Amino acid sequence: MQPCVVVLAAGLGARFQAQAGAGQQKLLAPCAGLEGVERPVLEHTLRNLEGLSAHRLLVTRPERHEIIALGHQYGFTVVLAQSPGLGDSLAAGVAFMPEATGWLVVLGDMPFIRPQTCGAVLSLLDDECICVPVAGQGYGHPVAFGRAFAAPLMALTGDQGARRLFAGAHVIEVPVDDPGIYRDIDLPQDL
Repeated sequence: MQPCVVVLAAGLGARFQAQAGAGQQKLLAPCAGLEGVERPVLEHTLRNLEGLSAHRLLVTRPERHEIIALGHQYGFTVVLAQSPGLGDSLAAGVAFMPEATGWLVVLGDMPFIRPQTCGAVLSLLDDECICVPVAGQGYGHPVAFGRAFAAPLMALTGDQGARRLFAGAHVIEVPVDDPGIYRDIDLPQDL
């Protein structure tokens, strides 16, 4: 088996919509990514994962047809999750591929993470650890979880993410020169 990349793209983006207008989906908003080319936020995120040797899942809501289409376009298996909660989405992705050797969790609204950062985090993963990039401001994203974390990841619910799993775990900090590990799209001005 291989590790699995799990891109979380089921959130409602309420803060973004509050400023951009109802129905405006932040993952589909045009953004000039790392290459300076304007594409939807999520498309940049998916493109930044292309070189990884791993199974690739995109977790989203059933009514998000454009997001589903982007996932398929980039070779991702789409996992449908009804709940917009981060915990439920992550649990659904891990439960879809519980036999993976680990999971690299990527937030769909983080289009500025360099591809080599994702590779560096994934390359240090083993069964019993959590690997997380650091660049001077604490832990960033993406985060990789070893296979020992399968059951706790599948037990996550609601908006609670996996941060609580760090307590008592063997955490490997991966030093990177990548400010993108801290940069997500919450509001229109973040584009």
